[in-house]
Amino acid sequence: MEDEQLVTVEKSLDVRDYVRVFRQHWLGVVALTLIGILCSAGWIFLQKPVYAANSIGYVSIPGGDNMGSALAGDNLAKSKATSYASFGSSRPVAESVIKTLNLDVKPDVLLQQITVTSAKDTPEVKIVATAQTPQEAQALANAWVVALAEQVKVLESTTDAGPEAGAESIIKVVPLGDAPLPLAPTSPNKKMALVIGALAGLIIGIAYALIRNHLDRRIRSVEMVEKAIGTAVVGTIPVDERMRDGRRVVANAVIDHSSTEGYAISEALRELRTNLHYMNVDNPPRVIVITSSIPSEGKSTIAANLAVTIAATGQKVVLIDGDLRRPVVADFFGLAGGGGLTDILSGQAELDDVLQVYGPVPSLAVLGAGRIPPNPSELLGSLAMKRLLERLSKEAVVLIDAPPLLPVTDAAILARSTDGALIVAGAGKTTIDELEKAVATLAKVKAPLLGAVLNRVPTTGGQAAGYGYYGKGYYYGQNDAAKAGKRNRKTQASTPAPEGIQQGVNNGGPGAGKEMSAEQEFDLLLHPADGPPTRRMTRQR
Repeated sequence: MEDEQLVTVEKSLDVRDYVRVFRQHWLGVVALTLIGILCSAGWIFLQKPVYAANSIGYVSIPGGDNMGSALAGDNLAKSKATSYASFGSSRPVAESVIKTLNLDVKPDVLLQQITVTSAKDTPEVKIVATAQTPQEAQALANAWVVALAEQVKVLESTTDAGPEAGAESIIKVVPLGDAPLPLAPTSPNKKMALVIGALAGLIIGIAYALIRNHLDRRIRSVEMVEKAIGTAVVGTIPVDERMRDGRRVVANAVIDHSSTEGYAISEALRELRTNLHYMNVDNPPRVIVITSSIPSEGKSTIAANLAVTIAATGQKVVLIDGDLRRPVVADFFGLAGGGGLTDILSGQAELDDVLQVYGPVPSLAVLGAGRIPPNPSELLGSLAMKRLLERLSKEAVVLIDAPPLLPVTDAAILARSTDGALIVAGAGKTTIDELEKAVATLAKVKAPLLGAVLNRVPTTGGQAAGYGYYGKGYYYGQNDAAKAGKRNRKTQASTPAPEGIQQGVNNGGPGAGKEMSAEQEFDLLLHPADGPPTRRMTRQR
């Protein structure tokens, strides 16, 4: 029971979560608030105006010659005012007004337009009459106080037999002038109606945002991911329009300062590279599986661009296409397909036969998937795969593009033989439930989890703040970008690329000034004691 309460507390929203929810759904909240105001305006338009006129009757009782008599008369007048207020809402008064004004209405209906009250500790009777026009309200108020005075005269007249029978009563209700003509309607109250409509719409909008946030399990912030999987988000990759036309490698060894979009994704990839290195400074991960929970989350694109980013530092990198069901890595780099990982594991080819160097970044070699086998899981979990990874990781960082975790078990099997897995999740697409299931799949096989990478993170709008992005202008303004681009082009023309990152197929390698190909340079670092390879199948389009 305590554990359930703890989970409930952990998943409750704090102030930052409420702010994030509002920023994400502010359009809906504002729209519903406006709808509430429009509904109030429509209600006001449909209502007929109501005017109110006030008339006052004064209860008069002549006082005596001394102070005691005057005080007694005043107290009696106050008491009578209270009783006359009740009598003022009676049918006899209403019938008298109907006759006076020649109205075609029933007394009970007319009484609904009248309110008669008496002020506390005063001999005044206040009459409020309502009607659809100011003149009708004024006439009704004046007629009502006169009718009340007449009814009081009849009520208080002496009816006892004797010489004074039928004499007028000394207690009277005196009208205090005519009721003023109302200048503005009392109903509907336009300001109050609009405020109430706005508040009602705002409340409904907030409820809509909270309900939608509760039902919408898609990833909306870094905090959501970290709370769900219990580990850090090691990278947030922004949306890049260049990837919308198809899969491609957008990172390279040269930083393009002339493009704010290119700079943003390059900076995000370098941040991911740094975070991976500082997970364990003395012993950073050398073999990393890059996977996702479901297909189409951009894991292959992240793997390809991260490999280029790491290789840009001069560090040797081998990118393996471990997705033996839907291989795409070779196509990303424009390399030849055919032989690859499955040929090595089945003993039909050697590593040097199928390992291909990416020409623009010679520190990067790509190992394609090869022929699609009928038993991918068995091949990836084989002893030959473990030995291959051990061999490659001695001289290079190995990145493996693995299949999604939920549809198949390939990635979980691979992760057991590596330093850990990175789970790529699509911002605004992947659900927390899917991510939790993917992490649970790794936990079942006791595979280490290095962290999560959020892909296609929005850089503008209210949703950007949840991921730590505040627009493209965060890096620099457009004018600064143009200036930086000019400086960068001049620098590229005058400054050679660092050793090991020079573009082109032929590079000056570490071998005593001799010209050697990019493939030979990479193999020389993988096999420093062997010298340039003698057997190699280089296939690059």
